[in-house]
Amino acid sequence: MDSATYAFVSLGCPKNLVDSERMLGLLKLDGYRLVSEPDGADFVIVNTCGFIEQARQESFGVIDEMLALKQQGRVGGVIVSGCLAERQKEAMFQERPGIDFLVGVFSREEVTSVADRMVGRLREQRSVFRPAPIRTLPDRDRLRITPRHFAYLKISEGCDRLCTFCAIPGMRGKHVTKPIDEVLAEARELAADGVRELIVVAQDTTYYGIDLYGEPRLAELIARLDEIEGIEWIRLMYFYPMYVTPELTATIANSRHVLPYLDMPLQHINDTMLRRMARRVNRAQTEELLARLRAEIPRLALRTTMITGFPGETDEQFEELLAFVEQQRFDRLGAFTYSLEPDTPAASLPGHVSDEVMNGRRDRLMDLQRCIALDRNDSLIGERMDVILDRPLTGEDNVWIGRSSADAPDVDAVVYVTGQEHKLAAGAIAACEIVASREYDLIGVAVGKPR
Repeated sequence: MDSATYAFVSLGCPKNLVDSERMLGLLKLDGYRLVSEPDGADFVIVNTCGFIEQARQESFGVIDEMLALKQQGRVGGVIVSGCLAERQKEAMFQERPGIDFLVGVFSREEVTSVADRMVGRLREQRSVFRPAPIRTLPDRDRLRITPRHFAYLKISEGCDRLCTFCAIPGMRGKHVTKPIDEVLAEARELAADGVRELIVVAQDTTYYGIDLYGEPRLAELIARLDEIEGIEWIRLMYFYPMYVTPELTATIANSRHVLPYLDMPLQHINDTMLRRMARRVNRAQTEELLARLRAEIPRLALRTTMITGFPGETDEQFEELLAFVEQQRFDRLGAFTYSLEPDTPAASLPGHVSDEVMNGRRDRLMDLQRCIALDRNDSLIGERMDVILDRPLTGEDNVWIGRSSADAPDVDAVVYVTGQEHKLAAGAIAACEIVASREYDLIGVAVGKPR
């Protein structure tokens, strides 16, 4: 058993990454040895994403690549886990009969027993699916695959929002809050392992606590996280524009370590579109919230995402969205075309928009956001900001790739930092003077000794 080797491919969002790290930790505890490449491994696990069509195609592409290696005798077997497995269940075997085992989202704790059957060539019970639990699954004892200095902290599972375009509740179940004491214990474990930046994630962060405590408790949670020794940055992701209470904004504004950064996917601004999406907020409420956040949280960086081509979207409604984005000038914005998900209410709505129109609207929106982002970057030249250093720039001497407080890993921009007089290192936080910009990214010089 000790000699059994496996490779692991993790796809999708940070919540899925936490699941991957938990499975990796369990396999390590059970004696399995992780290798960097699938070629020659006893098996490979592909932890999939099934959110939208593009993500599913990426997942199927990786699965097909692994099945080709299996057919060539270069990998012993293929285990598929995660959201795509949960969404399609045994139909995956019909579409890809070469898959050996399926592990559903809520069966990840059984990954070692599945691995045992894989290595032992036992073919019974090739799929493991469990109902959504009434308590969150444990996320401690993870084998982290992020850099040592930052980690994702998942505070709840599932979602009670029934947005008409979204299939996540069907894959991840109803919202289940992780108790505050468990979140704090996990955060302390991560801090002891060298984590300096905690990135708080959930399907719906602001809903935290309502199911367990009867009221939103995110403000209390982040106030407690703010006290943990060793944590320098706390980044908040996946804010739904409800339950953002005055207490919550005050906690963010007055904390020592919570960054002035909020990721709040808005999806659209036209009231008709918001109703058809079942977002449960309207334009006036959204604008009031954005104004309050900016007034109460100094130097706030706002990130959002928008959908173009939702069923029924007219040219006028899209123009309203464009005008809103130009007015609000979000620091970060991502745009996605509507993805038709067969098992969602939006699939049966009238007025589906052609791919050509959807793509054209997305491109116009991103062209606008590019101009906003470049203007923002130009305004930052000469400013000083703290930057956390992620990794050295390949081929350069003492030049590092880092992120400002306005930049979450993988989804936002980066800051290129040169050390000059100071030796830089991964996980260090360096005060930098911004000297230039390069498209969405900034270029800075470290001033003073990094901490």
